[in-house]
Amino acid sequence: MAVKVLVVDDSGFFRRRVSEILSADPTIQVVGTATNGREAIDQALALKPDVITMDYEMPMMDGITAVRHIMQRCPTPVLMFSSLTHEGARVTLDALDAGAVDYLPKNFEDISRNPEKVKQLLCEKVHTISRSNRRFGGYTSHAPVTAPAPASSHAAASSLASTAPVRPAAPARAAAPAATHAPAPKRKPYKLVAIGTSTGGPVALQRVLTQLPASFPAPIVLIQHMPAAFTKAFAERLDKLCKISVKEAEDGDMLRPGLALLAPGGKQMMIDGRGTVKILPGDERLNYKPCVDITFGSAAKSYGDKVLSVVLTGMGADGREGARLLKQGGSTVWAQDEASCVIYGMPMAIVKANLADAVYSLDEIGKHLVEACV
Repeated sequence: MAVKVLVVDDSGFFRRRVSEILSADPTIQVVGTATNGREAIDQALALKPDVITMDYEMPMMDGITAVRHIMQRCPTPVLMFSSLTHEGARVTLDALDAGAVDYLPKNFEDISRNPEKVKQLLCEKVHTISRSNRRFGGYTSHAPVTAPAPASSHAAASSLASTAPVRPAAPARAAAPAATHAPAPKRKPYKLVAIGTSTGGPVALQRVLTQLPASFPAPIVLIQHMPAAFTKAFAERLDKLCKISVKEAEDGDMLRPGLALLAPGGKQMMIDGRGTVKILPGDERLNYKPCVDITFGSAAKSYGDKVLSVVLTGMGADGREGARLLKQGGSTVWAQDEASCVIYGMPMAIVKANLADAVYSLDEIGKHLVEACV
């Protein structure tokens, strides 16, 4: 059965081109278009699409407001289009908080110059998020996240993915070996907590990290598939919301307790045994920049059995081979459970490879991190 898509954009050119690109795929059907947020809500209720592509800047009602209404009235996976700017990053993160599943850069030149690349990426995204757990009809619906008010003086009140071609993810409901949800973890003097994620990761990381106290005893590294223009804004947002400190990692940064370092988009992050962060150019041979496997692998080499790694929601299998190296060194690997994932791809790869020491729901992970780290 074809994936039904509603295309929302106030630009006639963009509506036509996106509709043409999607309609060229025989497994996708464009069932309607809308020129503003209000029309999008009406069309979503009337047409019941499987996926909505959503612009942000539109007359009558902007895309973020429309996403919030749609999630309340007829929860539907939404793919946002946004500009690769600091403002575009802020808007995209707001959209993900509102309930959007993923995002793509809005670039008219790419559509004109690289139609085949754009077609591949757009169609893959549509197929992937159509299988996300936000769908009704057998899937678990997740309400948009509202971060708790920070309790420390450090904290102040206040969207995935990579622009590189992505591999299609396995369906979210695909069969996977049964995994037992482990009880509260044993305490251990971990030298590092390493968290890797992709689609759905910005909201998932926010939910996990806002549960950690300012006195959290272990250094943290975060690997989120995200373009270079977005990671600084994302780190700044997390820093405002969390009791711990969060910053975009720079070459030469030192690991320290209570600090989370976010891998910069378009590059690779490694850690040496002295606790020094190395930021390297993104390797064109790798699909993901940053890559979870690269950071996990360096942590395994540098810290042996003193790493607690966590693989959260995301498409594909990035993190599996790095987790294998960590397990071989005696470190601990956790995976997010299927029910709480937006895309059960990366955690499923961990579980299917029998690498998970524990499988926890998203709401349990932050609490258990506090319990596990001495």
